[in-house]
Amino acid sequence: MRLNKLFASMVLVGASLSGNGWADTFQPFEVTDIQVQGLQRVALGAALLTIPVKVGDTVDELKLRQAIKSLYASTNFEHIEVSRDGGVLVVTVKERPTISAVTFEGNKDIKDEQLQESLDGSGVKTGEALDRTMLSGIEKSLQDFYYGVGKYGAKVEAQVINLPRNRVELKFNFTEGLAAEIKQINFVGNEVFSDAELTGMLELKDFVAWWDLFGERRYQKQKLQADLETVKSFYHNRGYIRFDVTSTQVTMTPDRKGLYITINVNEGEPYKVKEVNLTGDLMGREKLMEAILPIKAGDTYNGADVTFAEEMYGKYLGRFGYAYPEVKTFPEINDETKEVSLNVNIKPGKRVYVRSINFSGNQITKDEVMRRELRQMEGAWLNSAQVEQSKARLNRLGYFETVDTETVQVPGTDDLVDVAFNVKEQPSGSFNAGIGYGTESGMSLQFGVQQSNFLGTGNQAGINLNTNKYSKNVNLSFTDPYFTKDGVSLGGSIYWNEFDADEANLEAYKNSSYGIAVNSGFPINEYNRINGGLGYRHNEISEISAYEQALRFYNIYRDSDDPNASLSFDNFEANLGWYRSTLNRGTFPSDGSSQRLSTKMTVPGSDLQYFKADLDTSFYFPITRNHSFVLLTKARLGYGNGYGQFEDNDQILPFWENYYSGGSSSLRGFKSNSVGPRSFYLTRGLEPCSPDPSGDGCYLPGDPNQIQVSSGRSIGGNAIATASIEMIVPTPFLDEAYTNSVRTSFFLDAGNVWDTEFDYDSYRYLPAHEFDKLEDYSDPARIRASWGMSVQWLSPMGPMVFSLAWPLKEYEDDQTEIFSFNIGKTF
Repeated sequence: MRLNKLFASMVLVGASLSGNGWADTFQPFEVTDIQVQGLQRVALGAALLTIPVKVGDTVDELKLRQAIKSLYASTNFEHIEVSRDGGVLVVTVKERPTISAVTFEGNKDIKDEQLQESLDGSGVKTGEALDRTMLSGIEKSLQDFYYGVGKYGAKVEAQVINLPRNRVELKFNFTEGLAAEIKQINFVGNEVFSDAELTGMLELKDFVAWWDLFGERRYQKQKLQADLETVKSFYHNRGYIRFDVTSTQVTMTPDRKGLYITINVNEGEPYKVKEVNLTGDLMGREKLMEAILPIKAGDTYNGADVTFAEEMYGKYLGRFGYAYPEVKTFPEINDETKEVSLNVNIKPGKRVYVRSINFSGNQITKDEVMRRELRQMEGAWLNSAQVEQSKARLNRLGYFETVDTETVQVPGTDDLVDVAFNVKEQPSGSFNAGIGYGTESGMSLQFGVQQSNFLGTGNQAGINLNTNKYSKNVNLSFTDPYFTKDGVSLGGSIYWNEFDADEANLEAYKNSSYGIAVNSGFPINEYNRINGGLGYRHNEISEISAYEQALRFYNIYRDSDDPNASLSFDNFEANLGWYRSTLNRGTFPSDGSSQRLSTKMTVPGSDLQYFKADLDTSFYFPITRNHSFVLLTKARLGYGNGYGQFEDNDQILPFWENYYSGGSSSLRGFKSNSVGPRSFYLTRGLEPCSPDPSGDGCYLPGDPNQIQVSSGRSIGGNAIATASIEMIVPTPFLDEAYTNSVRTSFFLDAGNVWDTEFDYDSYRYLPAHEFDKLEDYSDPARIRASWGMSVQWLSPMGPMVFSLAWPLKEYEDDQTEIFSFNIGKTF
């Protein structure tokens, strides 16, 4: 038996068989059988299908070459030998080992997930066969990445650890080293703008102040490319259309720890716009398109204005169904006159219609809840403005952290698209366990269940069981925001509450109340809504402290036969409100504004007759295009009073309906509910104050100089005015992916609470120094203000708020609270 062997390695490199002695001995032969030896993981059938030779074929040198190449091309084998045993073609293979595990060691700048994602693209992952020839290329690409971020001493080594059953563990060892620091950045050729102006706009820095905790002088190749584009845009936006970066040099110090960057530029001269011509298909809207053009003849050329004009025309055409318009500007530059003629060519393309609208990412929220918010309809032409409006309405629901849209062309057509909305859901209430802590107020607890997207239906339902040291509350509520298909809402609530003001750092009284309410809302247009409702409330007030402001109310309704009896009231309340919102999101908005005007009053015939009106407004002004920096302004105004008379006495606002301020929800830096008027007591020696029968204050017989005035706790007032300005900034050390769920801001709060109806003049008989003290409480100029920082974030337990605040000015009776932390508290 003769055994001839073909050396696969020589075949693969293209060596001639005749060159190794086979030309004389090899003769074509007819294959009577094919045997494949050495298979473990690969099936015999799969291997035979790869070999382009069948039993009965006559094989020659060319066919053997093709057979070996085909086997190698299958990527299953790392070594192949072909031999002949008579008419039997024997193929002996060594399979590539299977990757049992991929591990990383020493990597800090690159996360394991990023590395594995990169390797997956190269087919290097657990369960796949290992191609050893790829390892050196992978090592080099990873090393190049480190070079790109300035770590020129980095090394990457791939280690293959053999395991039983032809398996291997692939281990990558990283030696990252230190990043080279930028020693200096130099501009050469600039005359119009100084080095300081140009380097100041770069993301790369050659100097970082000691107080800049987040600054760094680390070199990154990608940042350099971005910086060059920034400089180029800077010049183009100021008319230097011929500006060019002629070259850049990055020079390393001998110790490979420092870099010098030199940027050579050719500034040129500023150019003016000679004329702007609109060409192409203007769809009969020439005059309108010319009128809205932001560039005029005689203007200094501005590249940003050109880009804006192109985007503006693209969006304008998108409103009429032209989803893929081409708007390009062709400049004609006259270097002699230093002028530019801009030719804006507009090609609307074909009008596109929407075949279907699809949703993804909504695991809880039902499609119908999202679909009813859409303004883009299926079957209609694609309107980019309506798609954006639909996206904004979904964002304002507050159910989603992000909402993204995409138009996908229907295969085989040029006038049909599908619109896809992809959402990322966020907690919308569900379980609410509240913990609060303040440096002065201590800890408070609450528990409740509130769901603004009940079972994904968009309905709001809640069973709140809140309890802390001063309040116990049970509230059952339900609202259907789409009671009718036109967006008319209907809802109601049943509640019970026990409140102990003494435990809440207020003047003592107890209020036990229960009631029921029904409300409805009516949309006026896209941004405005009217709300109204009716309700019944029962209040029982007891254990009232005998301070002067409370006596004003108590003297009207007290039982002269039983002065210590509790007061009981049954009231029917009507409320009416207006709400307007252009906010881009329901949670953590970054653009737009909202205004809410709410009024309520007891209807005639109730035990008490009073009204309250509140206005809340907020404006978000994005400073940067990506909304990473946003200026927020907020204000609140409120006023309440009585109307009508009761037994010849003017009705007044009940003291338990007073406004309060202070704490994390209003004036941060001050203790909760501590801002505003304080109670005061009058005593003559040890004798208590007797109410004046006329109801005009407190009657104390005897020498006024013997009357003592003692101040008490906060009691609130019938008027409030607060304002806040905040700078929302990126949260340090946090990935951009969390922008919509974590918010950091620096703020300035100001405001106060007043009692505009209490008659301090009736107490002018008091000693002068005591009366001055009383007037301080009602002084309109006594504004509180504070500044600080706040971090808010969403969690499965509900929203969390952490605040640090310091008063700008304190009065001697103010109660401050520098630190506060709350879980499960509404923003």
